Amino acid sequence: MTPSAPLAGALEDLYRRIPLGMRLGLEPMQEACERLGHPERAFAAVHVAGTNGKGSVCAMVESIARAHGLRTGLYTSPHLCRFAERIRIDGAPIDDPALASWLTRALDQAPALSFFEAGTLAAFLAFREARVDLAVVEVGLGGRLDATNVLPKPRTAAITRVALDHTDRLGATLIDIAREKAGIAKPGLDLVLGPMPADVRAAIEETARGRGATTSSVDGVPAPAAIGLPGAHQIDNARVAAELGRRVGASREAIEEGIARVSWPGRLERIGPHLLDGAHNPDGAIALARYVRTLGVRPERTRLVFGALADKDWRPMLIELAALAASRILIAPEAGARAAALPEVMATFCEGRVEGSLARALEPEGAELVIVAGSMLLVGQARASLLGLPRDPAVAL
Repeated sequence: MTPSAPLAGALEDLYRRIPLGMRLGLEPMQEACERLGHPERAFAAVHVAGTNGKGSVCAMVESIARAHGLRTGLYTSPHLCRFAERIRIDGAPIDDPALASWLTRALDQAPALSFFEAGTLAAFLAFREARVDLAVVEVGLGGRLDATNVLPKPRTAAITRVALDHTDRLGATLIDIAREKAGIAKPGLDLVLGPMPADVRAAIEETARGRGATTSSVDGVPAPAAIGLPGAHQIDNARVAAELGRRVGASREAIEEGIARVSWPGRLERIGPHLLDGAHNPDGAIALARYVRTLGVRPERTRLVFGALADKDWRPMLIELAALAASRILIAPEAGARAAALPEVMATFCEGRVEGSLARALEPEGAELVIVAGSMLLVGQARASLLGLPRDPAVAL
């Protein structure tokens, strides 16, 4: 499926903003929102930050809200196959005419915005137009200076977990990163915190207090009876989502139903023998490896297809995942604005076959399990290839 001419033009204009990167700072978004009548104030919101798990939690909360009978918006990033996946109304990606309209308006009215800022503004405009009861908004990068943080005080907010990622932008330690994520705190808001080390929690609490906010742990929140997403790590995510659901007024039945029925592609997603997972940092790789070991598939029956971006800490990821598979394929994902780590360099670190063709890399060649991981971009490429889905250009923003 080829995008309509208006959407193709809007996406072309949007993608020209990629060189601005994931810009940190609120002033451009604040000015754009004021120019367009403050769409960010037109709906109640749930705001979710975290190194890993925030997308899954957002998907769960949105599913809970729909089960409770609310009209919902969902904003996440990056997309797997099509940009429209980032902006959802009542669980479905925004349609092409609406996406073209809101992207064009955002780009025309705020020409100085970056790729991510313009996408965020388009989402807020779409949510206002759709008159959503609740918008669930995932932080793009960090929290304090992320474009989504122009939201006024949300109904509720959370930080799922804190791990090392984007250290060049957020700080070299877990404490540094925690403080940046805690920047979503607003006066009078109580942040829901997933499980995390005591010193990390203390840093978040200190930052939250400095902003007139408080924090609460989900340590005592019971796990829902059924979780629609596989993996032991989703138990903690479900606890966070259940507490957020309770705070937006969802019934116990809606919370249980929403979490049981949630779908979130590219996260431990099984397509035939292929297991697609968006693990793109060491913490995510550990969770993926833990899940794979529960499947009981021997390494000699397992193939790993691995590709990562050059600015990611791919070495510990590869150490964690290589032990799962006797056959390893190293490939460069389509990297958009950021460089991919060279498979030839990976091959000097971990024994594996360098492959330039994704189609060949995905061939099972007798493997019972084919793990595809290392980058959300690679997972999106693989998903589109396996399911015959249309794709917009890949971008890790």
